[in-house]
Amino acid sequence: MPSPFPGMDPYLEHPALWPGVHQRFITYLGDTLNAVLPPHYVADIGERLYVVEPAHTIYPDVVVHEQPPVRSHAPLKSPATSTAVSSDPPWVLTIEPVEMREVFIHIVSVADASRVITAIEVLSPSNKAGGSPGKELYQSKQRELLASQTHLIEIDLLRRGSHTVAPPRVYLAQQGTWDYLVCLHRGGEGQRYEVWARGLRERLPRIRVPLSEGDRDLVVDLQTILTRCYDEGAYARRLNYAEEPQPPLRASDIEWAHELLRAQGLRG
Repeated sequence: MPSPFPGMDPYLEHPALWPGVHQRFITYLGDTLNAVLPPHYVADIGERLYVVEPAHTIYPDVVVHEQPPVRSHAPLKSPATSTAVSSDPPWVLTIEPVEMREVFIHIVSVADASRVITAIEVLSPSNKAGGSPGKELYQSKQRELLASQTHLIEIDLLRRGSHTVAPPRVYLAQQGTWDYLVCLHRGGEGQRYEVWARGLRERLPRIRVPLSEGDRDLVVDLQTILTRCYDEGAYARRLNYAEEPQPPLRASDIEWAHELLRAQGLRG
């Protein structure tokens, strides 16, 4: 059963579901690219690892262990009196750092795997959380790629979080409104960007994926990849469309979404 939405399914943005959606989307995008890339290229999946304190992570699976309070049998002496007293039992918490793992795609030359032709990033909540280590690390890599000859494709399928893709929001806002963005920066082209902006009511775009000079751009249909994620992740039986998505929809889209779901028998 396909998603009831024509494009991105906003219910897939739930923080508890997104890590699995992200992993599947990257995997299937890599598979799709390898099926159509010329034989002297390959799409490989890499990863960034970093550690954050739980207070800074935006995922719901923060590791906090509670230990039973240690009870001392020795009486405590009050500085003011000689009466023996015991302290009230405290909570004792051991807060462990969380390892964050972010995957991405690099299209490389088979002859020289160290040369990245095109980098493809699918943004995660950690990349869009203002002031977070994940965003700082991502933007550091973003600046490095923008200054290089490597092409950069950024795919943002998350409505929550701060603006993170390379082209400034103020310039994008002059072109129209959007819920989801895909941005392409061709290596060596300065401040020129190709942007596919989509609203909730639109299908995801077919985008261009550039390769080395002399090789034609590929065209990849992101909606097809999302549909595969939805089907093979069994989200049709995991999502509760009777509830509101997280994050909530814009006021202008709420009734449209409710009507869409009612028409398909997914909402009362």
